[in-house]
Amino acid sequence: MSFDPRYPQPQPQAPDTRARSARNRAIATGLGAAVVAGLVTFGSYPLLERSEANEKSGDASAAQDGKHPGGHGDSHGDAKGGAIEGLKSWDAAKLGRDHVAGPVDYPMKPPVGGNHNQSWMNCDGDVYEEALADVNAVHSLEHGAVWVTYNDKAAATDVAELAERVKRTPFTLMSPYAGQEGAIMLSAWGKQVTVDSAADQRVDQFLTQFVQGPQTPEPGAPCTGGLATVPR
Repeated sequence: MSFDPRYPQPQPQAPDTRARSARNRAIATGLGAAVVAGLVTFGSYPLLERSEANEKSGDASAAQDGKHPGGHGDSHGDAKGGAIEGLKSWDAAKLGRDHVAGPVDYPMKPPVGGNHNQSWMNCDGDVYEEALADVNAVHSLEHGAVWVTYNDKAAATDVAELAERVKRTPFTLMSPYAGQEGAIMLSAWGKQVTVDSAADQRVDQFLTQFVQGPQTPEPGAPCTGGLATVPR
């Protein structure tokens, strides 16, 4: 075979040159894949952050919504928590719990505990228009009830509002009580507070803390099946 010297012929590529080209292409392909992966990861990370933030925000909202589960009447925010101004407490260990047949001379009016009659007053949101016998009402307190009492100094509107509140709150009872100092008082076992009106935030606080609260000597005892009317 003859070649025209005027037209130089291409020289065959050396083996090492072909190998270098193959390596360069592989490196370029690898780098490209790494860049793409980095971009995908970088783009996904903010999305993950936002998703996690939204999830935490949702959890916080759920927790906020669950701060005041139903069961003891209306919710009034932070009014339910914390110390109750003017709250009086007695040592529960010194309050008798024996069943007695006759009257008991209680040191406080209304009483917040002590020996009592074997029959309790129904306290499933019961509102009584007549005064109750102390010995029966105290037995209700032993079961975890809150006793709302008032005298003739209480405004009629406050009495009506409290009655509606008691009617929708299990483990409460309400009655007039002529011998008490304050116009409106709330009593539980070993606990008592005098409030200014039905709108006083301490009504919410007291009901929340002491309706079937930790002071209850007989948790789980019923507030039904007792006396539905005032004994004669």
